[in-house]
Parts: sequence; C-alpha cells; structure tokens
Amino acid sequence: MQSVFSRLLLGSWCVIIGFAIESYAENYPQFRGSNQDASSTSRLPMRWKDVDNEAEGIRWKIKTSGEGWSQPLVWQDQVIYTEAVPVDPDRAGATKPENYNGGYGRDRDDLVKVVYQYRVVSLDRESGEEKWSSVVKTGKPPIPRHTTNTYATETPATDGQRIYAYFGMNGIYCLSMQGELLWQQDLGVYEMRAGWGTASSIAVDQNRLFVQVDNESQSFVICLNAKSGEQNWKVNRDEKSQYSSPMIWSNSVRKELILGGMIYRSYDLESGELLWSIDMDKGRSSATPIAVGDQLFIGNEFRNRGGADDGGGRLYCITPGGSGDLTLPEDAMSGPFVRWRMDDSGIQMASPVHCQGFLYFFQRQAGIVTCVSAESGEKIYESRVRGAKSFWASPWTDKQYVYSLDASGNTHVIEPGDTLETVSVNELDQMSWASPAIADGKIYLRTIDHLYCISDEAR
Repeated sequence: MQSVFSRLLLGSWCVIIGFAIESYAENYPQFRGSNQDASSTSRLPMRWKDVDNEAEGIRWKIKTSGEGWSQPLVWQDQVIYTEAVPVDPDRAGATKPENYNGGYGRDRDDLVKVVYQYRVVSLDRESGEEKWSSVVKTGKPPIPRHTTNTYATETPATDGQRIYAYFGMNGIYCLSMQGELLWQQDLGVYEMRAGWGTASSIAVDQNRLFVQVDNESQSFVICLNAKSGEQNWKVNRDEKSQYSSPMIWSNSVRKELILGGMIYRSYDLESGELLWSIDMDKGRSSATPIAVGDQLFIGNEFRNRGGADDGGGRLYCITPGGSGDLTLPEDAMSGPFVRWRMDDSGIQMASPVHCQGFLYFFQRQAGIVTCVSAESGEKIYESRVRGAKSFWASPWTDKQYVYSLDASGNTHVIEPGDTLETVSVNELDQMSWASPAIADGKIYLRTIDHLYCISDEAR
C-alpha cells in the first residue's frame, strides 16, 4: 500500500512540476531576448487598447515610480525592470523624458542637479504585484542627458542565477534573484556626444558580461566575470559615442561578440581578440545587429548633418569564419564572408527584426518601414505606416506577424509579404520609446508612466 501511495505522490509531484515548467516555458533574459532577435515561439496577442477609459487585452497594469526606457526582463515568475526615481517627489514629473520635438526642451543642466535613486524592481509575472525593490545607488547623475533620454535606458540582464543592472556612467550592479546586492563595478565617467547620455545595454553569456562603453574620450569593450564582477579582459576601441548594444553571434564556426560603430568589429569572447572588422563608411550606430543562423545582418544609420560621422547607412550580410579586414572595394556589393551589401537601408534607431525571410527597419520621425529580402538584400518596399508616429523602440515578432511600437504608444501589427499590410493598430495613449519583453504569449510593454502585461488571457 505504501509503495502504491508513494507512486501516486511521485506522479502528482511530476504533474505539478511539469505544469510549472510548461507554465513558464519561455524567458526573456536580456535586450531582445535569449537569442537577441526579439522573437517568440508563442503566438502573441493581436488586439489590445487602453485609451479613453476603455481597456481591452490588458492582463495587468502598474504605475512606475521613475523614468526609464530600459526593456523589462522576464525570468520564471518574475518581471524585472530598472528605473531612476527622483528623491524629491515634486521633481518626478519635471524630469521625465520628453517626446522628440527637434530640440532639447527643458534645461539639461538642471537634470544633473537632481538626486536620483537608481532602482531595480521585481514584479510577480502573473499579477503584476511587486515582489521586491532594491535601490543600488543614490546620487546626482554624473553626466547630462538629452531630454528625450532617461537615466535608466540600458536594459539589464539575467542568467537565472543573478541580475545584472547597468545604469551607464553610474556603474553596473549585480543582485541575487531576491534583490540582494552581491557586487558592483564602477566603469568610469566619460563625456558623451552633445550631452545626449547613454543607451547601450549589456549582454550575458556563460558567466560573462559584455559591456560596450563608447564615448568621446576613450571607448572600450569590457568582459566581466558574472559571479564576481572582476575584469576578464578589456579592449580599447577607436570609436566615439555609439548607442548600439553588444550582440553574441552563435554560428556554425564559433561564437563571436559583435559591436557596432563606424567600423563594425567582431571579438573573441574568451580573450577579446579582434577577429574581423568592416568599414561602414562612417554613420552612427544605434541599432543592435541581428543574426539568423549563419547570416549576420549589420548596419548603421546614414548621417548628413555636417558632422565627422556623415555617411553610413549601409547594410551587410556577413557569413561565418572571416578574419582581418572584410571591407569591400568601394563599388563591390559582395566578397569573401560578405554575402551582400545594400546601401540606403533605412536602418536608424530601432534594431531590425526578421520574419518569414524579410528584414524590417523602422525609421524615426517619418514613421517609415523598409522591408528587405534577407536572402538577397533586395529592397522589397519602403512605405509609410499609416497613422504612425516616430519609431524609437525596436520591433518584435512571433514569426507570424511583425509588431512595432511608435512613440505615441500605438503598436502596429504588420503581416509579412511583398507589400505593406497593417493588420491592427493597438492604442495605449502613452508615450513610449521602450522595447518590450515577450514570453509565453504575453507582451510586457513599458510606457512613460506604466508597465503593461498584454495577453489574450486578460482578466
């Protein structure tokens, strides 16, 4: 009888454990997810709204305390995000980021006088209730920022053992999954271009953290031991301020650390050794690259403002195994380890997304989307997304549709194909520049004042 009971008890526990694993089959542990491609294996909601006191498709919604364009993370039962909160509550509204209006808006010098708490917050994934909140630093910002930016723009990362929160020139902080501070690392304070502030997120891989610190005085990439925070290696970079994030390319030959700039570079993860580079003909790097198996797509923004970075705008498809300088002759459109080159790609601030053989690039200001064949580099179409404001957040996909959030909080759902077809437009009536997290059929979307869980299983 005891043996039968034991087997029944064991079976019950297996069912419970299996249900728990199935319930959280998908995590979203760093900027653009596990594979850094902003894709989900689960079908995502196509319709929701929260406008004019009408809500649809909203599972939960919480009000955030401070500023931040960082993407939330999802790990098991936690949703984790970072924010910078003015200590003086009367300053909270006055310091929040402004929408882009072609200028700087308020006096940026006033922002560096504000005392902030730099905070990491964990919410219950199912209910949105706060599990814990940890203040890792209190103080005035070490550098100014553009009034559209925030002091919590960099997305944190987790490996399920620890949480790594990066606040730009304020340093990097490692916490336990329960919010206890384990270590911290000061990477220095450096001037950024035109006082715009920082934006580059961190990447994590097998107990290693990779941080791209491009600035106006001495740019570098650094690899830290995730357990201790100690430096594994550091390599100086011949770049000025850039805003894209490190990307890890796992291909059939090796793993590579890919960093954007006026010159794109690939580094060995173990040693920091330079593997290859390719000259982008100047330009500015804000978008993070994307890979589809053995195809790596790299590009930067075309600039024509009369600055030292005027140029760029190129898009390349790179294949594995390259070494040295991969730069093509000026009139060449392909070459060794370069499958194709495309000029005037339309890549700007938002990172690209891949869906059903197409690459999508969403532009700021004009609300334009460019669709490119991933196979050939041919431009399929370039169209204005009807009714769209500027695109700053990076798009995402459930491999059936492409989702792109504009600055006004509207998400445009696009069906892949040879022409632009918008399936739905979902309104939140809340300014947003933050890329969302996606996991298990839910979208965790951040606006200037709120964090939403969007689901077909809305309460």
